[in-house]
Amino acid sequence: MLNLNLESFSMELKDGSIKNVGPTNKAASSKLFDVESVEARAFGGSRIKVVASDSSGNEVQIALDPRQAETVLEDIESLQEGPVFE
Repeated sequence: MLNLNLESFSMELKDGSIKNVGPTNKAASSKLFDVESVEARAFGGSRIKVVASDSSGNEVQIALDPRQAETVLEDIESLQEGPVFE
C-alpha cells in the first residue's frame, strides 16, 4: 500500500499536460507498506539506489550517497540486537 501525502498541492491539467499552479511551497511524503521486494544497487557513479516494491506494483526509490547508506546499514545492524529480528 502506497500512502502519498501532498501539502499545498495544486495543479492544472490542460490538453494532457500537468502544470504547477500557485506558490512553490509544496511538500510531499510517501510511505510504502507491505513491501514485497527490496534491493540496493549502484546508481550513477557515486550513489546507491534502494528500490522497494509492493504486490500492487507501487514502488519507492531512494538514492543515497555512500555515507547515508552506511548510516542506514549501521542502524539496521543495531536493530539486529533487539526484538525486531527475534
